[in-house]
Amino acid sequence: MAENLKMYIDGRWVEARSGATFVSTNPATGQALATVPRGGAEDVELAVTAARRAFDGGSWGSAVAERDRSRILFTMAQLVAEQRQELAELEVLDCGKPIADALGDIDEVSFMFEYYGGWATKISGDIPPVGPEAMSLIVKEPVGVCGLIVPWNYPMLMAAQKVAPALATGCTVVLKPAEQTPLTALRMAEIAEQAGVPAGVFNVVTGFGAEAGAPMLTHPGVDKISFTGSKAIGTMIQRTCADQLKRVTLELGGKSPNIIFADADLDRAVEGSAMGVFGNQGEVCSAGSRIFVHRSVYDEVLQGMTDVAAGMKLGSGLDPETTMGPLVSALQRDRVQAYIDAGPAEGANLVYSGRRPVDPALANGYFVPPTIFEATNEIRLAREEIFGPVAAVIPFSEVDEVVRLSNDTEYGLAAAIWTRDIGLALRTAKSVRAGVVWINDSQPAPSETMWGGYKQSGIGRELGRYALDAYLESKQIYINLS
Repeated sequence: MAENLKMYIDGRWVEARSGATFVSTNPATGQALATVPRGGAEDVELAVTAARRAFDGGSWGSAVAERDRSRILFTMAQLVAEQRQELAELEVLDCGKPIADALGDIDEVSFMFEYYGGWATKISGDIPPVGPEAMSLIVKEPVGVCGLIVPWNYPMLMAAQKVAPALATGCTVVLKPAEQTPLTALRMAEIAEQAGVPAGVFNVVTGFGAEAGAPMLTHPGVDKISFTGSKAIGTMIQRTCADQLKRVTLELGGKSPNIIFADADLDRAVEGSAMGVFGNQGEVCSAGSRIFVHRSVYDEVLQGMTDVAAGMKLGSGLDPETTMGPLVSALQRDRVQAYIDAGPAEGANLVYSGRRPVDPALANGYFVPPTIFEATNEIRLAREEIFGPVAAVIPFSEVDEVVRLSNDTEYGLAAAIWTRDIGLALRTAKSVRAGVVWINDSQPAPSETMWGGYKQSGIGRELGRYALDAYLESKQIYINLS
């Protein structure tokens, strides 16, 4: 590509006010993809002012018919579908994931805009009884200007997960993509423009968190922040936004348990558990990276997972035979490799570590092969979110034991349970402290349902109708009829 891109503010394509730029790189090769504006506080000010004007001035929000918002979102869905292949390839170039995964992500992006386009005309309130001489109306109104800060592991998908419900409810948006993966967010702005989203309603400010994200947290014109990312940054965001009592939704990290009982369909459990930690290069907040296996099937499962890992092909995501791409950056590669290097000294037994690609063209890529450790639940490999293809396999004997181990974590995003006994599955699911529990599966996240975690995995819920509440205010209108 090697393009000089611009960001999107108030319906115009602009450079950063400072003139500063940064380079977006291809993680498979380390080569430059594009030069991107390095936004800062001045750019955020312009974007928030535009979003505020659009919201307060009637070009969106409560002053616009729900049908009109719905039609625009449907058009965005259609445009995404029409550009499916190009958007997926752009995602692969920017974040490294295999093309098949990227195509699936783009299909879900299209569906999200379609799904929330349908919801735009179905947001309603209530009329609670208050006696014969009065009437009370509970109405739903958009919360206002929303600052949306998204991560780099599912760049366009995570952006759509926030943008679609925000626009459907009538909010205006300032989107800050991760600095590692800004390209499809800028393409989303093109699509919004093509679909007829009015100027100022949807803005994209590219740049680094401290420079382009932080100013949104303290800006009085921003009514809500929605963030997906690390627990450390999420904690800082909540603390900062507390000064203004700004509304906050946080979708943070995880260290999800993946429980394999003795009676499970082991072929399915092994394949699903392996992909639950190695899929998307392990760069998944809900990755089932703590794999608890009943002792009676422990050796069989460990061997099966090793076979799956050994069969994975690392390479460029554009190669259709690739099943694992690079990590998103050199920094992330080094961080994950540090956990792997420290594992044996902390008491973990290295069972398997794959090999990097041999293609010279990928020599500078940020690859970390799938890695499997035998571990206990007490060491760092089993307690800290690694965000890479590293599995900690841990034996257990009793149901109460595995429930206790599963819950012995500061996180509570997701869990997976593998068993043929539906009673055992449901009892365990009720006992595990997690916002999402899969039974005989791992990692599905349909847009129609709910997403979010317990404990330090975040605040609030996304996806489905549950996401709408995060972008709505409730107002009571009391009418004296006497």
